Amino acid sequence: MFAQNPQYEFELLRVMGQTPYGAAEIGECLATARRVVESDDDSWYREWTATAEWVLARGEEALAGGHRISARDAFLRAANYFRTSEFFLHGNPADPRIRTAAARGVQAFRRAAGLFAPPAEVLEIPYEGVTLPGYFFSCGAGEPRPLVVAHNGFDGTGEEIWSMVGRAGQERGYHVLAFEGPGQGQVIRELGLPFRPDWERVVGPVLDLAAARPDVRADRIGLLGISMGGVLAPRAAAFDDRIAAVVAFDGVYDMATVPLDYVLRTPPGERDATLARLRAGHDPELDELIERRIDEDGTIRWFSEHGRWVMGVPTTHALYARWADFTVADGVAEKITCPVLVVDGEHDQTLGGQPAQLLAHLTAPATLLAFDAGFGGALHNQVDVLRRAAGAIYDWLDDVLAP
Repeated sequence: MFAQNPQYEFELLRVMGQTPYGAAEIGECLATARRVVESDDDSWYREWTATAEWVLARGEEALAGGHRISARDAFLRAANYFRTSEFFLHGNPADPRIRTAAARGVQAFRRAAGLFAPPAEVLEIPYEGVTLPGYFFSCGAGEPRPLVVAHNGFDGTGEEIWSMVGRAGQERGYHVLAFEGPGQGQVIRELGLPFRPDWERVVGPVLDLAAARPDVRADRIGLLGISMGGVLAPRAAAFDDRIAAVVAFDGVYDMATVPLDYVLRTPPGERDATLARLRAGHDPELDELIERRIDEDGTIRWFSEHGRWVMGVPTTHALYARWADFTVADGVAEKITCPVLVVDGEHDQTLGGQPAQLLAHLTAPATLLAFDAGFGGALHNQVDVLRRAAGAIYDWLDDVLAP
């Protein structure tokens, strides 16, 4: 569909991939994509917004007519389309369209969530003087059940958790608690809090709230991190023994791989020296190379723009240095004691090889869940086979969290 823009192509697959759990319709997505002018971010925003508004209106009509299930389905899709609409606007974080579209997506999702069976709970999780947004998706059991705490990564939202792993857990008898931390979703958009590498400080308050619930088996809490969450969740598990199992979806050992390997194409023998140059600050020769790679590759441009915002840094050079702080290297991975599931896509666009590195450093019981291109699933986060991927993840959780 977008032959000249791999990031547009991936984001289209990402939103369409949530069809199995009701957060998209393939025909709506394809019709929208056909209207988008390739590599025109304003066009992308305009067309996805138009689709979101059209679907939202169908939900309003259904609700007014007493058709709650149809309304739920429409609100859920509209939420995902609003999320998608503002995705490529982050080069200017002050653009009012970002917060407006995101807020409309959250509102639409919460309207859908109120129509779930059972309805989702909207959470406000105390955290360092503010509250983090979250959702509790109950499986409706009359007795305490295992819980999966799930968070997204570099650019995902808490609402996306439902159609990636939330509904899949609920239908298997798990409660699922989705939350957003610093750098994510409404936390960066409304509170302005950037990512922090010591993710255990974020997960800790979430576990405090979760473990106090009478419907949760406090000894059966798993933590699942998506995308960059594949390094954040293992980091938290290394420092909090309340986590009974951790899923790295997909596995990440060291985020320095993005600037060093994907962007700068650093030879193995020069990685330490290049990282030292990044951390040292302004380097005209290195900065010229960074700018050249940004000009060559639209994906690099996008994640550099988005990254400056969500990491709270003023320059791309500073972003690339900051990424190196998000790691489980230097003995952190070895501190994890609970079972770990490491998910890997054969053709991950930016984090290829990271799952294997994480696996090599784990001393706790670890399992690799690998997807190749033969039957789909080789892309980042298995966006094209989400139902199959979620099923395999929960099959593993069934085994390790079984009473």
